[in-house]
Amino acid sequence: MNTSNAPFIKPNNPNFSSGPCSKRPGYQLRALDVETLGRSHRSSVGKAALREVCEETKRLLGLPDDHLVGIVPASDTGAFEMAMWSMLGARGVDVFAWESFGKTWLNDIVKDLMLPNVNIYEADYGVLPNLSLANKRNDIVFTWNGTTSGVKVPDADWIPQDREGLTFCDATSAVFAMEMPWSKLDVTTFSWQKVLGSEGAHGMLILSPKAVERLETYTPPWPLPKIFKLTKKGKVIDGIFRGETINTPSMLCVADYLDALGWIDSIGGLKGAIRRSEENLAVIADFVSKSDWLSFLAQDENTVSNTSVCLSVEATPYQVKEMTKLLESEGVAFDIGAYRDAPPGLRIWCGATIEKTDVKLLMDWLNWAYTTVVFRG
Repeated sequence: MNTSNAPFIKPNNPNFSSGPCSKRPGYQLRALDVETLGRSHRSSVGKAALREVCEETKRLLGLPDDHLVGIVPASDTGAFEMAMWSMLGARGVDVFAWESFGKTWLNDIVKDLMLPNVNIYEADYGVLPNLSLANKRNDIVFTWNGTTSGVKVPDADWIPQDREGLTFCDATSAVFAMEMPWSKLDVTTFSWQKVLGSEGAHGMLILSPKAVERLETYTPPWPLPKIFKLTKKGKVIDGIFRGETINTPSMLCVADYLDALGWIDSIGGLKGAIRRSEENLAVIADFVSKSDWLSFLAQDENTVSNTSVCLSVEATPYQVKEMTKLLESEGVAFDIGAYRDAPPGLRIWCGATIEKTDVKLLMDWLNWAYTTVVFRG
């Protein structure tokens, strides 16, 4: 491929993957505090590190004092499955799904849990379902940000403040990048490898007092495996929310996550992280506004994600794939193709761990790749 007319400067960091996401700027593996390695996670030093994960997560997110934060197995998926299998079934359920992961939760609810009273509100990639249909008497299941569609909910005004049911929010690509209205979220899950760019395999579970009440007053009719059990003798196992994990965690991953949290603190905490992500999106939005071949997959600008930015390209699926291959071969951008179930296009991660200067440089390379593939390929 002739690269004589390619932009001169490449992004310093080509890792624009939407999960696992880029490490923070300046990340060095040797800088991690590895005191816990080779020690039991139930040792004093192990428990202290795990407790710090829960406490620092709560502090940096600005969670209410009465909310619980726990570390659970199997990433965001494990956390969300645990919540659904432990708490759904007490009421009817309203499920809002508009991208791959939301439709996974819908499938689990309908085909695996086989709940009898389910209202399904679906939408195609790029748009939201009618959120105003949420019934305050029912539980509500939804993703805050559609990682595979680049479509987020713009606010929580549609969630009744006087709701009787619980809200179950998969927020794995939203936490630490978007303002979360904790007064309206009862069960919230996320994973370390998304916005914080940390390691995978561990999930975080945030519970409101209403969610704790559900756990302590409702027993689901199906058996639960050990790694899903959040209660014992009718009471929440509070040790889970002090770092006493259900199963053995990777203490190396724990050290990595604590490093990420320390970095968030250093950039101004939650507000600083949100600002960086929004500034990254602004760079792409400016480029899109001047382009005649690129557009957001999200059809409403108020719903455009500032983390997993999904873009539609005026090109064939084959040409889009050739663009991503070309950019990867040049060491400019890795893993920016659309999610496998989504419409063909590009998906660029813009969370806080990405530098705005790299996003700006990537835009020039996108233009070059499009011109090279579509007009000269």
